[in-house]
Amino acid sequence: MTTSPESPTPAEVQATIATFLEDGAIVFERPSDDVFVLTLPGEHKLRTTAALTVGAQSVTINAFVARNPDEDHEAVYRWLLERNRRMYGVSFAIDHLGDIYLVGHLPLHAVDGGELDRVIGSVLEYADRSFNTILELGFATAIRKEWAWRTSRGESTVNLEAFAHLAEPQAPED
Repeated sequence: MTTSPESPTPAEVQATIATFLEDGAIVFERPSDDVFVLTLPGEHKLRTTAALTVGAQSVTINAFVARNPDEDHEAVYRWLLERNRRMYGVSFAIDHLGDIYLVGHLPLHAVDGGELDRVIGSVLEYADRSFNTILELGFATAIRKEWAWRTSRGESTVNLEAFAHLAEPQAPED
């Protein structure tokens, strides 16, 4: 398949991405010409690592969100799938280990500053906004244990405050 005259070359797209990231002061590394590894700061998820890989026909986006949940996989995956239908540019996926990612593809001709801003913004928004819910659904037992361990030793629970309700005693079920 040949590239149409209006479609940019992979090298042109790489230059567009590099300029966008540099102009936007987005922290990134470039392990090879075709791969950009971004570090995006967040509020709930302190940082999200995302890779943009420029191929012959498209740019692939992959961003790590969370490791394989310890428990209640069905609830976690259902929650992710329900979100997928409302998302722009990327969707939730899992790898062979069960780790959770955001993934997407952009055709080369669609890559410009505006689209990069929308897609990278989507990655940051979805990773950050979903993080606490994923932890609450898939790691509740570990969070409770960590809370109990820290409080029993007088350690800080500041970074667990979003999960304080999980540390409250559970009412017995009838």
